Amino acid sequence: MAKNTTGDFYRELFALEGKVAVITGGTGVLCGAMGGTLHNAGCRIVLVGRKEEKANAHFAQWKSSPETARFLKADVTEKHDLERIIPAVLDWFGAVNVWINGAGVNSPTPYLEIADDEFNHIVSTNVLAVHRACQAIGAHWIKYKSKGSIINVTSMSAVRPLSRVFTYSLSKAAVLNLTQNLAREWAPLGIRVNALCPGFFPAEQNLRFMTEERAAAIKAHTPMSRFGNADELAGATLLLASESAGSFITGLNLIVDGGFSVTSI
Repeated sequence: MAKNTTGDFYRELFALEGKVAVITGGTGVLCGAMGGTLHNAGCRIVLVGRKEEKANAHFAQWKSSPETARFLKADVTEKHDLERIIPAVLDWFGAVNVWINGAGVNSPTPYLEIADDEFNHIVSTNVLAVHRACQAIGAHWIKYKSKGSIINVTSMSAVRPLSRVFTYSLSKAAVLNLTQNLAREWAPLGIRVNALCPGFFPAEQNLRFMTEERAAAIKAHTPMSRFGNADELAGATLLLASESAGSFITGLNLIVDGGFSVTSI
């Protein structure tokens, strides 16, 4: 038997060609990069979000076609919008193999000034929408006895308190807890549930209130002395999405942070 080439080895290890990945919040910087990684690995991609022009910008960069990448306009905080996703994806591509919950919102409001409306909006987007999505795709996979991978995007604030993002922090901590609970619950069924925890990456929701002083403090606390680049989530994304390479990985909060989380003094 002929020896496999290096390329064959990696294709077999990650085995993502022809798989279908759904990414909520997929029009953003980080989730868009994750989608591009999976597209380059041979996945068919559905980006779920509100702004089609942002999805089209990703598709142009990927040089994709409607046969390999689609946009679905939806507000994940609206239950009826969320319920449309799986039927639409099945109609387009016939399956769902990977589901990434990446939609999220943030606010720097001081704690004593957080209004109920703001609190509810953040929790609705960051927690309730993730819970509903996990219910929907979990029920689908269980009904059809399918394996699958859920990747919930968490945050450094899920594992250690960060200033100025009180509601966001508690919402991401809740998502991490949900991830670990579902991992335990669904492991016997072949459904893996993991979290991908980016450190500090330039993205719309954090750049809006990133002062020079805060940026300097973050870099000073990061051993690599810089922010992350979106494409540096590629390896973690491939590992967690792959049924082969990630076959024994579930309940993990995979931190990609340049060493921020292990630095104390």
